[in-house]
Amino acid sequence: MRKSYFIRTAALVLTAVGVLLVWGFKNGDNRSFQIAKNLDIFTSVVRELDLFYVDTIQPDKSIRQGIDAMLYALDPYTEYYPEEDRGELEQMLKGSYGGIGSVISWNAKLKRSMIAEPYEGMPAALAGLKAGDILLSIDGKDLMGKNNQEVSEMLRGQIGTGFTLKVQRPGSDKPLTFQMVRRSIQLPYIPYYGQLESQTGYINLTTFSGNPSKEFKQAFLELKKQGITSLVIDLRNNGGGLLDEAVEIANFFLPRAKVIVSTKGKMSQSDKTYKTLREPIDTDIPIAVLVNSGTASASEILSGALQDYDRAVIVGTRTFGKGLVQTTRSLPYGSAMKVTTAKYYIPSGRCVQAIDYTHRNPDGSVGRIPDSLTTVFHTAAGRIVRDGGGVTPDIEVTPEKLPNILFYLINDNLTFDYATNYCLKHPTIAPVASFVLTDADYADFKAMVHQADFKYDQQSEKLLKSLKEMAGFEGYLSEASGEFEALEKKLTHNLDRDLDHFSKEIKSVLAQEIVKRYYYQSGSIIEQLKDDADLKEAIRVLSDTTRYHRMLESSKIIHKD
Repeated sequence: MRKSYFIRTAALVLTAVGVLLVWGFKNGDNRSFQIAKNLDIFTSVVRELDLFYVDTIQPDKSIRQGIDAMLYALDPYTEYYPEEDRGELEQMLKGSYGGIGSVISWNAKLKRSMIAEPYEGMPAALAGLKAGDILLSIDGKDLMGKNNQEVSEMLRGQIGTGFTLKVQRPGSDKPLTFQMVRRSIQLPYIPYYGQLESQTGYINLTTFSGNPSKEFKQAFLELKKQGITSLVIDLRNNGGGLLDEAVEIANFFLPRAKVIVSTKGKMSQSDKTYKTLREPIDTDIPIAVLVNSGTASASEILSGALQDYDRAVIVGTRTFGKGLVQTTRSLPYGSAMKVTTAKYYIPSGRCVQAIDYTHRNPDGSVGRIPDSLTTVFHTAAGRIVRDGGGVTPDIEVTPEKLPNILFYLINDNLTFDYATNYCLKHPTIAPVASFVLTDADYADFKAMVHQADFKYDQQSEKLLKSLKEMAGFEGYLSEASGEFEALEKKLTHNLDRDLDHFSKEIKSVLAQEIVKRYYYQSGSIIEQLKDDADLKEAIRVLSDTTRYHRMLESSKIIHKD
């Protein structure tokens, strides 16, 4: 039955291809002929494989792999979604899904998923699930060995449906059972906003999916009531979303009828110009926008437009560089495709796309557009800006590099496990603003690390070993043996030394993880802002009115190390 249906489907495709073929010949359109010819060949290959291949092929799997390979050759954003994956596409567009509202992570030792972060006000948190809870079963189905993706798919489902979740909580002797009901999970658009020092307002915007402009407006008006005299908009790690939402938020600070972004593509319907449509809320308040390499797409439209109109000072590191526009197209049998149809251009006329996916290297990789090939554009005030590589900040702040040991501590779940144990001992903690991880707390953490027999790679030792091997290969090792021995002694693996030397960075991560258990995502953000280099620089420039206005009249980029 399956094979006959599949052959009939292939025959229908062949008939359609035949029509295309005749149409192509009649019109003398060589491109149409090439498309028809290759569709005919592809359909024939699938039919022959289904009839004669030694093993039974799975049409859905084989053809899906062929589609994915074809789209991969174009760009990372053009994707195919079969009917069963349409929910993933809808979630991407709306920023919501049916589930329990929790991040899960993998516990390698137990080979099980665990609750990493329940979202405030969502079913997981309301039911009493906590970070560190090990997921044992869903409706009696053992989750042992199932990866995070598999478990996530089981946790998600139709809104209103319920299931029984069994977990093992650290510190509890017996498993705990929860009756869960899935609901629409809307990730927070603005997990935190508030007033900082020097009457500076702060808004953390995480996405442009859904309808974040409404919440942004409410947050900004509330801050204005509190008497703020300047504003910081944090777009770091905001991967974008809906273009219209970026335009709407830009309109809060820019006059009516200003062009925010234009899109240009192959089809005429892809060519559009988006302008501000309403009267602004505030065109005078000084603004600083925080960006980094995770600031992409719609985030780059907002930050780039505010820069091009000299309306805000951009602080941080160069943004991701995604200047490609995607449109969803419906396909047969409930499937869909997200296809790149245009590039977008911000007010100065520049495109922020950093990579040319149409020209790949022989190995399939692509590279950023070299600075030498970029074009100079100008802001409204005449400041120099360039295309071809995201939005370059007006004040560039060199990001702090995480120490190697911290990467392994996080990867081995040691920082996470310490926070779990800390919560067992401390039912409550001080408000975030006054919370401090004490030296005694850190001593407990170091003892836990030692007890776990923690091991990690030191890059300096690896590099020294490689250098020693190369020196031996080139015949210099005997002459430099003394120097190598001295270096080896200095670079000897010393866990206590590294834990003490990098205590500031490790304490910061521990504090954020602990605070998040009590005050959720907003608390974690407040804790992170206590020692935030980008924010400090933003407040510094906003507090100096003369410098702020001078910067928006000058093309000079300031570097902060």
